[in-house]
Amino acid sequence: MPSKSTRLIFAVLASGAGVFSMLQSLIAPALPTIQHTLHTSQSTATWVMTAYLLSASVCTPIIGRVGDLAGKKRTLVAVLLTVLAGCLLAALAPNVGVLIIARIIQGAGGAVFPLSFGIIRDQFEPGRVSGSISNLSAVIAVGGGVGIVAAGPIVAGLDYRWLFWFPVVIVAVTALLALRYVPESPRRAKGRVSWSGAVLLSGWLVALLLPVSRGSRWGWSSAAVIALFAAAVVLFALWLFAESHSRSPLIDLRIMRVRSVWTTNAAALLFGAGLSSVWSFLPGFVQTPRSAGYGFGAGVTTSGLLMLPMLIAMFVAGVVSGRLEPKVGAKRLLISGAVSAAVACAILALWHTQQWQIAVAAGVFGLGVGLAFASMANLIVGGVPAEQTGAATGMNANLRSIGGAIGTAITSLLVTSHLQPSGLPYDSSYTRSFSALTLLLLGAALAAALVPARKAVRTPHLQPTPAAAE
Repeated sequence: MPSKSTRLIFAVLASGAGVFSMLQSLIAPALPTIQHTLHTSQSTATWVMTAYLLSASVCTPIIGRVGDLAGKKRTLVAVLLTVLAGCLLAALAPNVGVLIIARIIQGAGGAVFPLSFGIIRDQFEPGRVSGSISNLSAVIAVGGGVGIVAAGPIVAGLDYRWLFWFPVVIVAVTALLALRYVPESPRRAKGRVSWSGAVLLSGWLVALLLPVSRGSRWGWSSAAVIALFAAAVVLFALWLFAESHSRSPLIDLRIMRVRSVWTTNAAALLFGAGLSSVWSFLPGFVQTPRSAGYGFGAGVTTSGLLMLPMLIAMFVAGVVSGRLEPKVGAKRLLISGAVSAAVACAILALWHTQQWQIAVAAGVFGLGVGLAFASMANLIVGGVPAEQTGAATGMNANLRSIGGAIGTAITSLLVTSHLQPSGLPYDSSYTRSFSALTLLLLGAALAAALVPARKAVRTPHLQPTPAAAE
Protein backbone atom coordinates (compact mmCIF):
# COMPACT_ATOMS: atom_id res chain seq x y z
CA MET A 1 0.00 0.00 0.00
CA PRO A 2 1.38 3.45 -0.86
CA SER A 3 2.77 5.41 2.05
CA LYS A 4 0.33 8.24 1.29
CA SER A 5 -2.59 5.88 1.89
CA THR A 6 -1.19 4.58 5.16
CA ARG A 7 -0.55 8.11 6.36
CA LEU A 8 -4.20 8.96 5.75
CA ILE A 9 -5.35 5.78 7.47
CA PHE A 10 -3.14 6.59 10.44
CA ALA A 11 -4.52 10.15 10.62
CA VAL A 12 -8.08 8.77 10.74
CA LEU A 13 -7.21 6.25 13.45
CA ALA A 14 -5.30 8.83 15.48
CA SER A 15 -8.21 11.25 15.31
CA GLY A 16 -10.69 8.68 16.62
CA ALA A 17 -8.38 7.36 19.35
CA GLY A 18 -7.32 10.85 20.40
CA VAL A 19 -10.88 12.11 20.80
CA PHE A 20 -11.88 9.11 22.89
CA SER A 21 -8.83 9.62 25.13
CA MET A 22 -9.85 13.24 25.61
CA LEU A 23 -13.38 12.22 26.52
CA GLN A 24 -11.94 10.02 29.28
CA SER A 25 -10.38 12.94 31.15
CA LEU A 26 -12.12 16.03 29.78
CA ILE A 27 -15.05 15.81 32.17
CA ALA A 28 -13.22 15.38 35.49
CA PRO A 29 -12.17 19.04 35.92
CA ALA A 30 -15.66 20.18 34.87
CA LEU A 31 -17.67 18.06 37.34
CA PRO A 32 -18.28 20.94 39.81
CA THR A 33 -19.59 23.09 36.94
CA ILE A 34 -21.82 20.27 35.68
CA GLN A 35 -23.13 19.70 39.20
CA HIS A 36 -24.04 23.38 39.59
CA THR A 37 -25.50 23.83 36.09
CA LEU A 38 -27.68 20.71 36.17
CA HIS A 39 -28.73 21.27 39.82
CA THR A 40 -27.65 17.89 41.09
CA SER A 41 -25.63 16.52 43.99
CA GLN A 42 -21.92 15.80 44.00
CA SER A 43 -22.59 12.09 44.44
CA THR A 44 -24.90 12.01 41.42
CA ALA A 45 -22.50 14.09 39.31
CA THR A 46 -19.70 11.57 39.83
CA TRP A 47 -21.83 8.99 38.00
CA VAL A 48 -20.94 10.91 34.85
CA MET A 49 -17.44 9.48 35.29
CA THR A 50 -18.41 6.10 36.75
CA ALA A 51 -20.92 5.26 34.01
CA TYR A 52 -18.34 6.02 31.35
CA LEU A 53 -15.74 3.81 33.04
CA LEU A 54 -18.13 0.87 33.34
CA SER A 55 -19.34 1.18 29.75
CA ALA A 56 -15.85 1.45 28.28
CA SER A 57 -14.62 -1.51 30.32
CA VAL A 58 -17.44 -3.72 29.07
CA CYS A 59 -17.43 -2.55 25.44
CA THR A 60 -13.68 -2.48 24.75
CA PRO A 61 -12.90 -6.24 24.70
CA ILE A 62 -16.34 -7.29 23.43
CA ILE A 63 -16.44 -4.93 20.44
CA GLY A 64 -12.75 -5.61 19.83
CA ARG A 65 -13.69 -9.27 19.36
CA VAL A 66 -16.61 -8.32 17.12
CA GLY A 67 -14.13 -6.45 14.92
CA ASP A 68 -11.93 -9.54 14.66
CA LEU A 69 -14.95 -11.53 13.46
CA ALA A 70 -17.07 -9.11 11.44
CA GLY A 71 -14.43 -6.78 10.03
CA LYS A 72 -12.49 -4.01 11.73
CA LYS A 73 -13.45 -1.20 9.37
CA ARG A 74 -17.22 -1.64 9.58
CA THR A 75 -16.96 -2.09 13.33
CA LEU A 76 -14.81 1.04 13.65
CA VAL A 77 -17.32 3.12 11.67
CA ALA A 78 -20.18 1.79 13.80
CA VAL A 79 -18.28 2.64 16.99
CA LEU A 80 -17.50 6.17 15.78
CA LEU A 81 -21.16 6.76 14.92
CA THR A 82 -22.12 5.51 18.39
CA VAL A 83 -19.66 7.92 20.02
CA LEU A 84 -21.03 10.70 17.82
CA ALA A 85 -24.56 9.98 19.05
CA GLY A 86 -23.34 9.92 22.64
CA CYS A 87 -21.54 13.26 22.31
CA LEU A 88 -24.54 14.88 20.63
CA LEU A 89 -26.87 13.62 23.36
CA ALA A 90 -24.46 14.86 26.05
CA ALA A 91 -24.22 18.31 24.49
CA LEU A 92 -28.02 18.61 24.49
CA ALA A 93 -28.68 16.81 27.81
CA PRO A 94 -31.32 18.71 29.81
CA ASN A 95 -30.53 16.94 33.08
CA VAL A 96 -27.89 14.76 34.69
CA GLY A 97 -29.80 11.54 34.00
CA VAL A 98 -29.66 12.06 30.25
CA LEU A 99 -26.00 13.07 30.54
CA ILE A 100 -25.20 9.80 32.32
CA ILE A 101 -26.98 7.83 29.58
CA ALA A 102 -24.97 9.77 26.99
CA ARG A 103 -21.74 8.88 28.77
CA ILE A 104 -22.71 5.19 28.73
CA ILE A 105 -23.16 5.44 24.96
CA GLN A 106 -19.80 7.22 24.60
CA GLY A 107 -18.12 4.37 26.47
CA ALA A 108 -18.49 2.19 23.37
CA GLY A 109 -15.66 4.26 21.93
CA GLY A 110 -13.18 2.31 24.04
CA ALA A 111 -13.18 -0.22 21.20
CA VAL A 112 -11.46 2.35 18.97
CA PHE A 113 -8.14 1.33 20.55
CA PRO A 114 -8.11 -2.42 19.75
CA LEU A 115 -9.73 -1.84 16.37
CA SER A 116 -7.10 0.73 15.42
CA PHE A 117 -4.22 -1.52 16.46
CA GLY A 118 -5.75 -4.35 14.44
CA ILE A 119 -6.18 -2.17 11.34
CA ILE A 120 -2.55 -1.07 11.56
CA ARG A 121 -1.44 -4.69 11.76
CA ASP A 122 -3.64 -5.65 8.81
CA GLN A 123 -2.92 -2.72 6.48
CA PHE A 124 0.63 -1.53 7.14
CA GLU A 125 3.84 -3.10 5.90
CA PRO A 126 5.44 -5.30 8.60
CA GLY A 127 8.39 -2.95 8.99
CA ARG A 128 6.07 -0.03 9.78
CA VAL A 129 3.72 -1.74 12.21
CA SER A 130 5.79 -1.24 15.37
CA GLY A 131 6.51 2.44 14.74
CA SER A 132 2.90 3.18 13.78
CA ILE A 133 1.59 1.47 16.91
CA SER A 134 4.04 3.50 19.00
CA ASN A 135 2.90 6.74 17.36
CA LEU A 136 -0.77 5.86 17.86
CA SER A 137 -0.04 4.98 21.50
CA ALA A 138 1.56 8.41 21.90
CA VAL A 139 -1.62 10.03 20.59
CA ILE A 140 -3.73 7.95 22.98
CA ALA A 141 -1.57 8.92 25.96
CA VAL A 142 -1.46 12.60 25.04
CA GLY A 143 -5.20 12.71 24.37
CA GLY A 144 -5.98 11.97 28.00
CA GLY A 145 -3.63 14.70 29.16
CA VAL A 146 -5.01 17.20 26.65
CA GLY A 147 -8.43 16.66 28.16
CA ILE A 148 -7.18 17.77 31.57
CA VAL A 149 -5.41 20.84 30.15
CA ALA A 150 -8.18 21.92 27.76
CA ALA A 151 -11.16 21.49 30.10
CA GLY A 152 -10.49 24.64 32.12
CA PRO A 153 -10.23 27.14 29.22
CA ILE A 154 -13.20 25.58 27.39
CA VAL A 155 -15.49 25.72 30.42
CA ALA A 156 -14.31 29.20 31.41
CA GLY A 157 -14.51 30.70 27.92
CA LEU A 158 -17.55 28.89 26.56
CA ASP A 159 -19.66 26.36 28.46
CA TYR A 160 -19.22 22.80 29.65
CA ARG A 161 -21.44 21.62 26.77
CA TRP A 162 -18.66 22.57 24.37
CA LEU A 163 -16.67 19.71 25.90
CA PHE A 164 -19.01 17.59 23.76
CA TRP A 165 -19.72 19.90 20.81
CA PHE A 166 -16.05 19.91 19.76
CA PRO A 167 -15.89 16.08 19.73
CA VAL A 168 -19.18 15.98 17.76
CA VAL A 169 -17.52 17.77 14.85
CA ILE A 170 -14.26 15.80 15.04
CA VAL A 171 -15.92 12.39 15.35
CA ALA A 172 -18.35 13.12 12.50
CA VAL A 173 -15.50 14.00 10.14
CA THR A 174 -13.47 11.00 11.35
CA ALA A 175 -16.36 8.60 10.71
CA LEU A 176 -16.78 9.89 7.15
CA LEU A 177 -13.06 9.58 6.45
CA ALA A 178 -12.95 6.08 7.95
CA LEU A 179 -15.85 5.00 5.74
CA ARG A 180 -14.13 6.41 2.67
CA TYR A 181 -10.45 5.64 3.15
CA VAL A 182 -9.94 2.79 5.64
CA PRO A 183 -9.91 -0.60 3.85
CA GLU A 184 -11.78 -3.55 5.25
CA SER A 185 -9.84 -6.25 7.08
CA PRO A 186 -8.27 -8.84 4.78
CA ARG A 187 -8.20 -11.35 7.64
CA ARG A 188 -11.09 -12.43 9.86
CA ALA A 189 -11.24 -14.65 12.89
CA LYS A 190 -13.39 -17.75 12.57
CA GLY A 191 -16.33 -18.47 14.83
CA ARG A 192 -18.99 -16.29 16.35
CA VAL A 193 -19.44 -13.96 19.29
CA SER A 194 -19.89 -15.90 22.51
CA TRP A 195 -22.77 -13.95 24.01
CA SER A 196 -22.73 -16.03 27.18
CA GLY A 197 -19.08 -15.07 27.58
CA ALA A 198 -19.96 -11.44 26.85
CA VAL A 199 -22.69 -11.41 29.51
CA LEU A 200 -20.45 -13.02 32.12
CA LEU A 201 -17.53 -10.73 31.25
CA SER A 202 -19.81 -7.69 31.56
CA GLY A 203 -21.17 -9.02 34.83
CA TRP A 204 -17.88 -9.49 36.63
CA LEU A 205 -16.43 -6.24 35.29
CA VAL A 206 -19.40 -4.21 36.54
CA ALA A 207 -19.50 -6.11 39.84
CA LEU A 208 -15.80 -5.37 40.35
CA LEU A 209 -15.52 -1.79 39.11
CA LEU A 210 -18.72 -0.48 40.66
CA PRO A 211 -17.69 -1.03 44.30
CA VAL A 212 -14.08 -0.05 43.53
CA SER A 213 -15.17 3.30 42.11
CA ARG A 214 -18.01 3.94 44.61
CA GLY A 215 -16.65 2.26 47.73
CA SER A 216 -15.39 5.47 49.33
CA ARG A 217 -18.94 6.88 49.15
CA TRP A 218 -20.88 3.75 50.03
CA GLY A 219 -18.44 2.56 52.70
CA TRP A 220 -15.94 -0.22 52.11
CA SER A 221 -17.59 -2.44 54.71
CA SER A 222 -21.14 -1.81 53.49
CA ALA A 223 -23.34 -4.72 52.46
CA ALA A 224 -23.56 -3.45 48.87
CA VAL A 225 -19.79 -3.33 48.42
CA ILE A 226 -19.21 -6.75 49.98
CA ALA A 227 -22.03 -8.31 47.94
CA LEU A 228 -20.72 -6.86 44.68
CA PHE A 229 -17.17 -8.05 45.35
CA ALA A 230 -18.51 -11.54 46.11
CA ALA A 231 -20.57 -11.45 42.91
CA ALA A 232 -17.48 -10.40 40.96
CA VAL A 233 -15.56 -13.44 42.22
CA VAL A 234 -18.40 -15.84 41.36
CA LEU A 235 -19.03 -14.33 37.92
CA PHE A 236 -15.32 -14.29 37.13
CA ALA A 237 -15.06 -18.00 37.97
CA LEU A 238 -18.10 -18.76 35.81
CA TRP A 239 -16.63 -16.69 32.98
CA LEU A 240 -13.34 -18.59 33.14
CA PHE A 241 -15.22 -21.91 33.06
CA ALA A 242 -17.46 -20.85 30.17
CA GLU A 243 -14.61 -19.43 28.09
CA SER A 244 -12.36 -22.43 28.61
CA HIS A 245 -15.13 -24.79 27.41
CA SER A 246 -16.41 -22.65 24.52
CA ARG A 247 -15.66 -23.57 20.91
CA SER A 248 -15.66 -19.86 20.05
CA PRO A 249 -14.61 -17.99 23.20
CA LEU A 250 -14.92 -14.24 23.48
CA ILE A 251 -11.42 -14.05 24.95
CA ASP A 252 -9.18 -16.99 24.09
CA LEU A 253 -7.71 -17.89 27.46
CA ARG A 254 -4.91 -19.83 25.79
CA ILE A 255 -3.66 -16.55 24.39
CA MET A 256 -4.03 -14.84 27.78
CA ARG A 257 -1.81 -17.54 29.32
CA VAL A 258 1.06 -16.87 26.94
CA ARG A 259 3.85 -15.44 29.06
CA SER A 260 4.50 -12.39 26.90
CA VAL A 261 0.79 -11.55 27.13
CA TRP A 262 0.03 -12.10 30.82
CA THR A 263 3.17 -10.36 32.01
CA THR A 264 2.40 -7.33 29.83
CA ASN A 265 -1.18 -7.35 31.11
CA ALA A 266 0.07 -7.45 34.70
CA ALA A 267 2.27 -4.44 33.98
CA ALA A 268 -0.71 -2.68 32.36
CA LEU A 269 -2.86 -3.26 35.45
CA LEU A 270 -0.26 -1.75 37.80
CA PHE A 271 0.72 1.04 35.42
CA GLY A 272 -2.93 2.00 34.95
CA ALA A 273 -3.24 2.39 38.72
CA GLY A 274 -0.44 4.94 38.77
CA LEU A 275 -1.52 6.81 35.65
CA SER A 276 -5.16 7.39 36.61
CA SER A 277 -4.23 8.36 40.16
CA VAL A 278 -1.74 11.01 39.05
CA TRP A 279 -4.21 12.42 36.52
CA SER A 280 -6.97 12.47 39.13
CA PHE A 281 -5.13 13.82 42.17
CA LEU A 282 -2.20 15.94 41.01
CA PRO A 283 -4.46 18.77 39.72
CA GLY A 284 -6.33 18.71 43.04
CA PHE A 285 -3.05 18.95 44.91
CA VAL A 286 -1.90 22.10 43.09
CA GLN A 287 -5.40 23.62 43.42
CA THR A 288 -5.32 23.27 47.22
CA PRO A 289 -5.23 26.68 48.94
CA ARG A 290 -1.92 27.62 50.53
CA SER A 291 -3.75 27.96 53.83
CA ALA A 292 -3.68 24.17 54.03
CA GLY A 293 0.11 24.31 54.44
CA TYR A 294 0.82 23.06 50.94
CA GLY A 295 -0.55 23.48 47.43
CA PHE A 296 -0.55 26.63 45.33
CA GLY A 297 -4.19 27.75 45.20
CA ALA A 298 -4.11 27.36 41.43
CA GLY A 299 -7.21 27.51 39.25
CA VAL A 300 -8.30 24.79 36.84
CA THR A 301 -6.48 26.45 33.92
CA THR A 302 -3.22 26.99 35.84
CA SER A 303 -3.22 23.45 37.19
CA GLY A 304 -3.74 22.21 33.66
CA LEU A 305 -0.75 24.20 32.44
CA LEU A 306 1.42 22.55 35.11
CA MET A 307 0.53 19.27 33.39
CA LEU A 308 1.79 20.58 30.05
CA PRO A 309 5.33 19.16 30.49
CA MET A 310 3.68 15.77 30.91
CA LEU A 311 1.90 16.07 27.56
CA ILE A 312 5.02 17.15 25.71
CA ALA A 313 7.09 14.36 27.24
CA MET A 314 4.37 11.78 26.50
CA PHE A 315 4.23 12.63 22.84
CA VAL A 316 7.99 12.82 22.35
CA ALA A 317 8.60 9.56 24.21
CA GLY A 318 5.84 7.78 22.31
CA VAL A 319 7.19 8.84 18.92
CA VAL A 320 10.82 8.16 19.83
CA SER A 321 9.98 4.73 21.24
CA GLY A 322 8.86 3.61 17.79
CA ARG A 323 12.38 4.25 16.53
CA LEU A 324 14.05 2.75 19.60
CA GLU A 325 11.97 -0.42 19.78
CA PRO A 326 13.76 -2.29 16.96
CA LYS A 327 17.11 -1.52 18.60
CA VAL A 328 16.48 -1.95 22.33
CA GLY A 329 13.26 -4.00 22.39
CA ALA A 330 9.78 -3.26 23.70
CA LYS A 331 10.50 -5.04 26.97
CA ARG A 332 13.31 -2.65 27.93
CA LEU A 333 11.18 0.32 26.92
CA LEU A 334 8.34 -0.87 29.13
CA ILE A 335 10.69 -1.33 32.09
CA SER A 336 12.18 2.12 31.47
CA GLY A 337 8.71 3.66 31.25
CA ALA A 338 7.54 2.12 34.52
CA VAL A 339 10.75 3.12 36.32
CA SER A 340 10.50 6.70 35.00
CA ALA A 341 6.91 6.97 36.22
CA ALA A 342 7.95 5.56 39.62
CA VAL A 343 10.77 8.12 39.87
CA ALA A 344 8.26 10.89 39.09
CA CYS A 345 5.95 9.78 41.91
CA ALA A 346 8.94 9.55 44.26
CA ILE A 347 9.83 13.16 43.34
CA LEU A 348 6.28 14.21 44.15
CA ALA A 349 6.42 12.40 47.49
CA LEU A 350 9.71 14.07 48.50
CA TRP A 351 9.60 17.50 46.84
CA HIS A 352 6.35 19.32 46.11
CA THR A 353 6.72 22.76 47.68
CA GLN A 354 7.54 24.63 44.44
CA GLN A 355 5.65 24.71 41.18
CA TRP A 356 8.77 23.89 39.16
CA GLN A 357 9.10 20.64 41.14
CA ILE A 358 5.58 19.66 40.06
CA ALA A 359 6.41 20.54 36.45
CA VAL A 360 9.62 18.46 36.52
CA ALA A 361 7.83 15.48 38.06
CA ALA A 362 5.04 15.80 35.49
CA GLY A 363 7.60 15.79 32.67
CA VAL A 364 9.36 12.69 34.01
CA PHE A 365 6.00 10.99 34.47
CA GLY A 366 5.00 11.84 30.90
CA LEU A 367 8.24 10.32 29.65
CA GLY A 368 7.35 7.08 31.42
CA VAL A 369 3.78 7.06 30.12
CA GLY A 370 4.89 7.60 26.52
CA LEU A 371 7.40 4.76 26.66
CA ALA A 372 5.07 2.37 28.46
CA PHE A 373 1.97 2.89 26.31
CA ALA A 374 3.86 2.29 23.08
CA SER A 375 5.74 -0.76 24.31
CA MET A 376 2.69 -2.45 25.89
CA ALA A 377 0.75 -2.18 22.65
CA ASN A 378 3.66 -3.57 20.63
CA LEU A 379 4.21 -6.46 23.03
CA ILE A 380 0.54 -7.50 22.83
CA VAL A 381 0.22 -7.07 19.05
CA GLY A 382 3.47 -8.94 18.47
CA GLY A 383 2.53 -11.71 20.90
CA VAL A 384 -0.83 -12.86 19.50
CA PRO A 385 -2.12 -14.18 16.16
CA ALA A 386 -3.50 -11.52 13.82
CA GLU A 387 -7.08 -12.75 14.21
CA GLN A 388 -6.86 -12.23 17.99
CA THR A 389 -5.46 -8.68 17.87
CA GLY A 390 -8.71 -6.88 18.67
CA ALA A 391 -9.69 -9.03 21.64
CA ALA A 392 -6.16 -9.16 23.08
CA THR A 393 -5.41 -5.44 22.82
CA GLY A 394 -8.92 -4.68 24.08
CA MET A 395 -8.30 -6.76 27.18
CA ASN A 396 -4.96 -5.02 27.72
CA ALA A 397 -6.66 -1.61 27.54
CA ASN A 398 -9.34 -2.94 29.86
CA LEU A 399 -6.80 -4.00 32.47
CA ARG A 400 -5.34 -0.49 32.43
CA SER A 401 -8.85 0.80 33.17
CA ILE A 402 -9.34 -1.72 35.97
CA GLY A 403 -5.96 -0.78 37.41
CA GLY A 404 -6.90 2.88 37.11
CA ALA A 405 -10.09 2.36 39.09
CA ILE A 406 -8.24 0.41 41.79
CA GLY A 407 -5.39 2.92 41.97
CA THR A 408 -7.78 5.87 42.19
CA ALA A 409 -9.70 4.14 44.99
CA ILE A 410 -6.48 3.47 46.93
CA THR A 411 -5.27 7.03 46.46
CA SER A 412 -8.64 8.45 47.43
CA LEU A 413 -8.62 6.37 50.61
CA LEU A 414 -5.12 7.55 51.52
CA VAL A 415 -5.81 11.20 50.73
CA THR A 416 -9.23 11.53 52.39
CA SER A 417 -8.92 9.18 55.37
CA HIS A 418 -7.45 11.92 57.61
CA LEU A 419 -8.65 15.49 57.04
CA GLN A 420 -7.86 18.87 58.56
CA PRO A 421 -10.62 20.75 60.46
CA SER A 422 -11.12 22.74 57.23
CA GLY A 423 -12.01 19.52 55.41
CA LEU A 424 -8.83 19.58 53.31
CA PRO A 425 -6.37 16.66 53.32
CA TYR A 426 -3.09 16.92 55.19
CA ASP A 427 0.15 17.23 53.26
CA SER A 428 1.25 13.91 54.74
CA SER A 429 -1.78 12.21 53.13
CA TYR A 430 -0.60 13.21 49.67
CA THR A 431 2.93 12.15 50.54
CA ARG A 432 1.68 8.68 51.51
CA SER A 433 -0.39 8.42 48.33
CA PHE A 434 2.50 9.39 46.06
CA SER A 435 4.71 6.90 47.91
CA ALA A 436 2.11 4.15 47.37
CA LEU A 437 1.98 5.00 43.66
CA THR A 438 5.77 4.72 43.53
CA LEU A 439 5.51 1.16 44.84
CA LEU A 440 2.74 0.26 42.37
CA LEU A 441 4.80 1.53 39.44
CA LEU A 442 7.87 -0.34 40.64
CA GLY A 443 5.62 -3.39 40.65
CA ALA A 444 4.80 -2.63 37.01
CA ALA A 445 8.53 -2.53 36.28
CA LEU A 446 8.99 -5.92 37.94
CA ALA A 447 6.11 -7.38 35.89
CA ALA A 448 7.72 -5.97 32.76
CA ALA A 449 11.00 -7.61 33.71
CA LEU A 450 9.21 -10.99 33.55
CA VAL A 451 8.28 -10.46 29.89
CA PRO A 452 10.29 -13.04 27.93
CA ALA A 453 13.12 -11.70 25.80
CA ARG A 454 11.96 -13.79 22.87
CA LYS A 455 8.88 -15.92 22.75
CA ALA A 456 6.62 -17.52 20.20
CA VAL A 457 2.92 -18.03 20.73
CA ARG A 458 2.37 -21.78 20.82
CA THR A 459 -1.17 -22.72 21.64
CA PRO A 460 -3.27 -25.65 20.45
CA HIS A 461 -4.96 -25.16 17.08
CA LEU A 462 -3.36 -21.74 16.56
CA GLN A 463 -0.65 -20.80 14.14
CA PRO A 464 2.56 -19.76 15.91
CA THR A 465 3.12 -16.02 15.83
CA PRO A 466 6.35 -14.35 16.88
CA ALA A 467 5.87 -12.54 20.14
CA ALA A 468 7.19 -9.10 20.82
CA ALA A 469 10.93 -9.06 20.99
CA GLU A 470 12.55 -8.13 24.21
